[in-house]
Amino acid sequence: MNLTNKELLDAGVHFGHLKKKWNPKMSPYIFMERKGIHIIDLNKTMSKLEEAGNAMRQIARSGKKILFVATKKQAKELVARNAQKCNMPFVTERWLGGMLTNFATIRKSVKKMQSIDKMVSEASITKKERLMLEREKAKMERVIGGIAGLNRTPAAIFIVDIAFEHIALAESRKLGMRTFAMVDTNSDPTKVDFPIPANDDASKSIQLICDYITECVIQGLNDRKTDKVESASAVGKEAEVEDGDKEHQGTGRRMRSRRKKDEGAPGADDQAKNDAPEKEGE
Repeated sequence: MNLTNKELLDAGVHFGHLKKKWNPKMSPYIFMERKGIHIIDLNKTMSKLEEAGNAMRQIARSGKKILFVATKKQAKELVARNAQKCNMPFVTERWLGGMLTNFATIRKSVKKMQSIDKMVSEASITKKERLMLEREKAKMERVIGGIAGLNRTPAAIFIVDIAFEHIALAESRKLGMRTFAMVDTNSDPTKVDFPIPANDDASKSIQLICDYITECVIQGLNDRKTDKVESASAVGKEAEVEDGDKEHQGTGRRMRSRRKKDEGAPGADDQAKNDAPEKEGE
């Protein structure tokens, strides 16, 4: 997926916050001020977006997970859809404190949710009990349904608006995870490993950036599949070569043993001498 400056412009990626709300550390990514609003430099956005996309492609290629986080109203559905598209975990309803730093407890909640599924399917419970279990399950699915398939802490995290998701950012930094985020003019880009300067409030801007990131992750997953196929074919070729060498060695051994037998057997002249009668007097 190749983006152009016009696409970024049409999506409103360049619109920042009011000047009075800006973070001075965002100054390298600000192009100008217009009517009291900071304008983001789209050239910087493009370069940072490509850098982040390449890094996420490599992470996906290595088989590691990337957690998508966005609990803002205008971003949650977009992020959830994109995360499901590339089969990655996501949190879009509410960030539970300790979701990463206390991951073992979260896994217990996930197992509880899975056990409720089995209980609901049982015929021995009453109608009232089934209704209560279904309500509890729906509540848990909203919060932790996106990380139900996550068996260990992810390798990286992608965040929309680090000021809004400051708890998620703090936990991921504490664990040493690689951080990717859309960073607006009111945020500190130095807190993120791969900041993407962009408008994190407009739904069009969020959708455009998320679509690009998702395509990069999908490319990484496809590269991983290709690598597996190539490695499997390489192993098969090595096995064929080894079998051929063994067969060649076996043929060589059989030929040598046959040659030794031929050399050890008596020749035709020797056999004739042995068969001839001895002369008298000899």
